[in-house]
Amino acid sequence: MNSIKYRHEHKFYINLGDYYILRSRLKNIMRLDENSKGDGYFIRSIYFDDINDKALFEKISGVNHREKFRIRLYNNDASFIKLEKKVKDNGLTAKFSTKISMEECNKILSGDTDWIKFTDNSLLKELYIKMKSELFRPKTIVDYNREAYIYPIGNVRITFDRTIKSGVFSRNIFDEDLPAVNVLDSKIIILEVKYDEFLPDVIADIIQVGDRRFTAVSKYALCRVFG
Repeated sequence: MNSIKYRHEHKFYINLGDYYILRSRLKNIMRLDENSKGDGYFIRSIYFDDINDKALFEKISGVNHREKFRIRLYNNDASFIKLEKKVKDNGLTAKFSTKISMEECNKILSGDTDWIKFTDNSLLKELYIKMKSELFRPKTIVDYNREAYIYPIGNVRITFDRTIKSGVFSRNIFDEDLPAVNVLDSKIIILEVKYDEFLPDVIADIIQVGDRRFTAVSKYALCRVFG
């Protein structure tokens, strides 16, 4: 466990007024993520859970150590797909990821996983074991638009996530016309603040917005209500 690189991660619900204030401040000292197109990019993820919805209920219950698996793509670009495992441990987070092909993604989502036994990829093999022994299955698609800013000191990353939607009636992650429903009011935005060992004072001062407090936001949990 000591070899795992953990990061701090804090989340807030903010309103449009907060967003415009913070955005104008951040743009003066931080730069947009290099993968942004215009002011941001579109993210689509499909989350896995077991037959008892363990990941969902551990999140709701606030279990100190928990993990979740997802497949993610950006701007509907099927040439760059990632399988990710996110670990939460006593308030700190770590993420492991590996690139997979569109063919491999479709096989996983359809339950065709025996080929994974012959790969050397440890993350794929971990997912395979969970799909076989714990009946892990793709549960729901989560869509949203992200605006991301980075700051090198402290490896800070600040994101604004908006237009959060849950996919319904389908697990086809490549369907650009996938039916989806909004899970939050359009005026509510999720602010995420991530950093390594410390948060520079200049950033900490900027993100002070009224009486906002850290909150246990989970886009996966929000979307499971619908999907």
